[in-house]
Amino acid sequence: MEAKNPKDSRTVMTDMVLPSETNPLNNLFGGELLARMDRAASIAARRHSRRITVTASVNHVAFNQAVPLGSVVTVEAAVSRAFKTSMEVYIDVWMEDRYNGKRTKANEAIYTFVAVDETGKPTEVPELEPETALEKERFAGALRRKQLSLVLAGKMKPNDATELKALFSNG
Repeated sequence: MEAKNPKDSRTVMTDMVLPSETNPLNNLFGGELLARMDRAASIAARRHSRRITVTASVNHVAFNQAVPLGSVVTVEAAVSRAFKTSMEVYIDVWMEDRYNGKRTKANEAIYTFVAVDETGKPTEVPELEPETALEKERFAGALRRKQLSLVLAGKMKPNDATELKALFSNG
């Protein structure tokens, strides 16, 4: 299986926040944003694996800035690391100012997807080769996040989490 780059999975979805998608403060519902992020991340995972993909976990979501009614929202997703059958997908959410068009990062998230065959059995995915500095940073962070998740779930011994241990060692 030939390795791929994050740009091969890059998915960009742009839409406007409509009245039916807002809370009483006229900001985008968090659940609506989660759904948009899940769709973009699912497409990115499928582009990387060329398989059916299912959401395995939502590892991190940061609602840093409210997204007001009428805003143009862009969700950008790309695979940040591929493991044996799973893929971490990093999602950035951008908002355009309604008056001057300036884009600001409003939110971000990290999802994990698993590639499956037609029977639902996990199947291997291509490796990922990051190219840019940001891609390399996210790639390295993905292994630490996976190890932390495994340790917390009791599926990995803390002493075996080499990437996590490296964060705390002096030498």
